[in-house]
Amino acid sequence: MMTNLLRPIPFKVTFTWLVAGIALLVWLLLRVVLTLQVGAAQVNAVEVLKLFIQGFWFDIATLAYLVVPWLLLSALLPNKLRGKTWVNNVRWLMVFLLAFGLIFGAVSEFIFWQEFTTRFNFIAVDYLIYTNEVIGNIRESYPVPLILLGIALIVLLLLFSLSRKVRFETAPRTLKGKLILLVLAATLPVLSYQFANVDQMEFSQNTYANELSGNGIFSFSAAARRNALDYDKFYKTIPDTHARQLLKELGVDRKTVGEIVARAHQSKAHSAAVASANQMLATGPFKRRPKSVIVISVESLSASYMGTYGNQENLTPYLDKLAHESLVFDKLFATGTRTVRGLDALSIAIPPIPGQAIVHRPDSEHLATIGELLEAKNYATFFIYGGYGVFDSMNAYFRGNDYQVVDRTDFDKTTIQSENVWGVDDESLFKNSIALLDKRVKVQQPFFAHIMTTSNHRPYTFPEGKIDLPQGSRRGAVKYTDYAIGQFIEHAKTKPWFKDTLFVIVADHCASVAGKTKLPVAKYHIPLFFYAPDLLPAGHYSRIASQIDIVPTLLDVLGEHGAQHFYGQSMFEAQAKKLPERTFISNYQSLGYYKNDKLVVLSPKQTVETYLVDAKTLESTLTDIDEELANEAVAYYQTAARAYKNGELKEFAGIE
Repeated sequence: MMTNLLRPIPFKVTFTWLVAGIALLVWLLLRVVLTLQVGAAQVNAVEVLKLFIQGFWFDIATLAYLVVPWLLLSALLPNKLRGKTWVNNVRWLMVFLLAFGLIFGAVSEFIFWQEFTTRFNFIAVDYLIYTNEVIGNIRESYPVPLILLGIALIVLLLLFSLSRKVRFETAPRTLKGKLILLVLAATLPVLSYQFANVDQMEFSQNTYANELSGNGIFSFSAAARRNALDYDKFYKTIPDTHARQLLKELGVDRKTVGEIVARAHQSKAHSAAVASANQMLATGPFKRRPKSVIVISVESLSASYMGTYGNQENLTPYLDKLAHESLVFDKLFATGTRTVRGLDALSIAIPPIPGQAIVHRPDSEHLATIGELLEAKNYATFFIYGGYGVFDSMNAYFRGNDYQVVDRTDFDKTTIQSENVWGVDDESLFKNSIALLDKRVKVQQPFFAHIMTTSNHRPYTFPEGKIDLPQGSRRGAVKYTDYAIGQFIEHAKTKPWFKDTLFVIVADHCASVAGKTKLPVAKYHIPLFFYAPDLLPAGHYSRIASQIDIVPTLLDVLGEHGAQHFYGQSMFEAQAKKLPERTFISNYQSLGYYKNDKLVVLSPKQTVETYLVDAKTLESTLTDIDEELANEAVAYYQTAARAYKNGELKEFAGIE
């Protein structure tokens, strides 16, 4: 009798309240862990307090959706079943599954944070679509069975502890009580939708604090809804005539495809003579024009990894040596944070429009890409990829724009040294590329080949015995990619086409863009080499330039029409004419325009911000809005978004 009196009376709780409590606890602990990982150096005490208050708001807003099915079930469950033992067991089973899912989601978000330093966003939405590559990547990078077992054990311990202290409420519900539950199920998500918005994450000038305040489920849902952002609806606009006049004053007198076609036909009578002479004329520092071009876009190669740009770890010994024989571009910046954004820049040379990259959008075929233009000029044009080109719609995009697409599925298995879910090793990619290019030279056809690497991507595996760093780390992958590029260049030197070929080595984007500001300029700095020892003296190009400037520069170097169609500018022409130095950087929502040591950032809700950028460190500090610079930024991004929407980027059909 005394034992029963001393035993604590179980606390009665409804199923919905228990689920809500577990969810809030899991999300709180995740926010604590991520905040501790970011550290006091990045977020101060005041920001920590604010981010947890804001974070609780987002957690409640997310919970408003999560509890709906359980409110409905509780309201609709007949009173005679509420106290049944089997119903009680089903409740505990559902609690187990929900708690497991919540903790699994938190672990997934923690892993995502290690890679991108953000809550779930557009990237997570894309990854959910390409489950084969992503799940395979996770399995090769992490001990998934142990993680799942660990989560299951944690949940079982949690529920065992709870089962000794709580009991589910089983008392019959009145009609009024059931109606209240139904009303809550109907109104909570509506209230959340009306009053909670992912834009509220931008509560401070510290991007770390903003991201930490978010809720992964909430931000994932918002990203799925905003997969394509209409520029005119969400961003600041100016009259179109004003925008075009501004661009013209900046040296961007962009021609439509029709205008270029007309110009080509007007000169048709003497086109053969002009073309013949054109092949002899050098552009910029070139001694003579190349016949073919190979663009190597290297996965996630930040400039900060390379000795040429100041790194002291000797991660890129071959490229650092090659720099002494190349034209090195000192201040080139990637347009975005993902491969598809880099592919936009390296094919269609357009400022990054908000939302998804064009490569990944529907109706992206027959655009005026460099491949489309050169294919019409009798070049063999290739996109050669070490992974599965179905990922991010790369195959569909490049095939639809007159490239011959070759990916890992086209490689003879005997030519592959090693592979992981993300792609074949870079050496095997390059060996297959050379074999393919040799065939084109045999039929005396010039080529434009865009080769996309994969080894510098998680899980960072590569053939053993090649370098002095272990597999499984970013730095090891960087050094292996450098080694593979070295093997490729040395192999290419033995080919008869080498002396007439320009090699362009550039990153698709940086390894990480985490920083205190929305668009940390330094995190977009990428390498660019032009290597052609028989055609081009070594040196440095010191002007600020954008990834979108590469395409028109290559057309200029090759002496081909069409450069005027692109938003980028020929870097050699810009240097000769002393055009303003500028570059474009972005994530999926924020659009940056960097010029004159200032960065203008355009964001949804017509928001405009200006930052002062330190010329040496590239650190940004918020300052007063520079209206003139802001209008220039709007002119670029507004006209680019409208050009895509209105079909002005369509193919060069008819150019001769």
